[in-house]
Amino acid sequence: MDIIIRVAVIYFFVYVGLRVIGKREFGELSPLELVTLLLIPEITAQAIPGGDDFSLLNGLTGVATLLLLVFLTSVIHHLRPGLARRVEGEPSVLVKDGRLVQSTLNRERVSADEVMAAIREAGYAELEKISWAILEIDGRISVIA
Repeated sequence: MDIIIRVAVIYFFVYVGLRVIGKREFGELSPLELVTLLLIPEITAQAIPGGDDFSLLNGLTGVATLLLLVFLTSVIHHLRPGLARRVEGEPSVLVKDGRLVQSTLNRERVSADEVMAAIREAGYAELEKISWAILEIDGRISVIA
């Protein structure tokens, strides 16, 4: 019964913590958010019997620390946009004036097929009709006709 209570407490703590720091839909996670979500189970495992330390407080402290660090990182990125660009990268132009930018495709390891799929998803059939296709920092490809 103790483990059920511990898991429930951790579940609700993480759920509220993610809501407080403003999580978007999971399909739109940035790399930092994904890493954060992958680290939470590792940290909370310390609070579930089986490890050396069975302390619920230890697990909650670990998750709280992680969420605080994510929050502080977002504040720093907001206050220092230059730093955010260096850490997160900048958008890359994949198509310019109807032509693939091969050097960018190679650098970003994006295939022409992936670009064409994004163009079709945007409702266009021909590359020549596209002014810009941009690889955004979150991995999506934006298409501008």
